[in-house]
Amino acid sequence: MRAAFIVLCLLPLSEPALALRPYDSTDADVAKQGEFELELGPVGRRREGSKRIEVAPAVIGNLGLEGNRELVIQGQREVALDREPRSAIVDNGIFIKQVLRKGTLQDASGASIATEYGLLLPSVHGEKGTGFSVAGIVSQRTETISVHLNAALAWTREHEPDLFLGAILEGPYSWVVRPVAEVFGEQASGSPRTTSGLVGAIWRFRDGLSFDVGIRRAHDGNETIRELRLGLTWTFG
Repeated sequence: MRAAFIVLCLLPLSEPALALRPYDSTDADVAKQGEFELELGPVGRRREGSKRIEVAPAVIGNLGLEGNRELVIQGQREVALDREPRSAIVDNGIFIKQVLRKGTLQDASGASIATEYGLLLPSVHGEKGTGFSVAGIVSQRTETISVHLNAALAWTREHEPDLFLGAILEGPYSWVVRPVAEVFGEQASGSPRTTSGLVGAIWRFRDGLSFDVGIRRAHDGNETIRELRLGLTWTFG
């Protein structure tokens, strides 16, 4: 797993297994068979109370498989700016995402429905356990708005049950720059509830290449989290 993560980090020279830039949730679509989609967050800053963390990079690799499926590998490097150990590789995982019903995201009618399931792998200088997650995703797109609903159950790396509920709203998909927003709630057994909100934008620079920005504010129990995310999504055959 560590070797795969390093390979993904070198290509340009994405908790429950949900991710789509710049969100924590995802949509009910997969990469086409034979395509590789790289979601890269080369710039990220997060403040958790008095703690300051730099995220560089956050990486998700999606490889399109036959049968409307994709292989997802993810992880991110975090650098603590005010404590030791300074560097860690966290949120590592490997998953399968599969479209169960073709809908508007696949140029068909009605809602698109997908599932994503896989392993939460140990961190480097972080959580050492292994977990599992399974998620259901429903997406609907119209000319004016796209909506993606997520629900995930996980057995965390600390071996506790976890529930995640999230929703993404996007402006008109035809716009070159579309506004986006996300809200989610998450709680693991024995841990404080996390509530989060994000606003941002996605700029479709050209087919296969988009840039994104997101500003997130969350509450984890009594602790306030503020985060800036900048990144890109690059698709190629």
